[in-house]
Amino acid sequence: MIGLEAFADPSEEWDIVETIGKGTYGKVYKVNNRKDGSQAAVKVLDPINDVDEEIEAEYNILQSLPNHPNVVKFYGMFYKADGLAGGQLWLVLELCNGGSVTDLIKGLLMRGQRLDEAVISYILYGALLGLQHLHNNRIIHRDVKGNNILLTTEGGVKLVDFGNDRFPFIFLMCAVWPKAVIYRLLRKHESFWDIVIACEQQYDYSYDARCDVWSLGITAIELGDGDPPLAEIHPVKALFKIPR
Repeated sequence: MIGLEAFADPSEEWDIVETIGKGTYGKVYKVNNRKDGSQAAVKVLDPINDVDEEIEAEYNILQSLPNHPNVVKFYGMFYKADGLAGGQLWLVLELCNGGSVTDLIKGLLMRGQRLDEAVISYILYGALLGLQHLHNNRIIHRDVKGNNILLTTEGGVKLVDFGNDRFPFIFLMCAVWPKAVIYRLLRKHESFWDIVIACEQQYDYSYDARCDVWSLGITAIELGDGDPPLAEIHPVKALFKIPR
């Protein structure tokens, strides 16, 4: 387990400019580097008293993964101590000013438009190159979806958020788990597409990098239609219907 004392204070290097989003653990801010004026994005995990296993997993992946044009760059982790509030953990990443592809789709739909097929192809191609890089380094993303594919103002396509989601590693036994338990998991999670699902006859099966390919296929449908399949029905019903 990584100790919080191992991380430097972010105040010496980064200044918060504005809020740009909200993630699973906390808010996301745009920050300026005090030394060279460069900009980045920071996920502030607040409050935090220790590094849990999901945060540590993402930190280890980001720290060890070689740079790739289709995977968000990692600039470091910092800890801002605060005895009263519990302290803040800062995960500083490459700034992707274009937002997520889900944001792009929703914005177009509000204007009665859809993504052009050539643009969908371009986004999927970039995401596939990013996944290939992860898989070549023996990493399964497990959370491929529109919200985790970001765009830059220069037209870059970047994969983000691997290793830190609350429930990416769970096998949901559709014929075994009580519906109430599944529903509680889904209420804490914004999507069920990244949760590995097994039916009663497959509960002893393992899974591999192909789950990312399947999720990217679902994302392709989301890019074209504006929503993933079964989005119109209750998540628990969809969860039981998918394996069938």
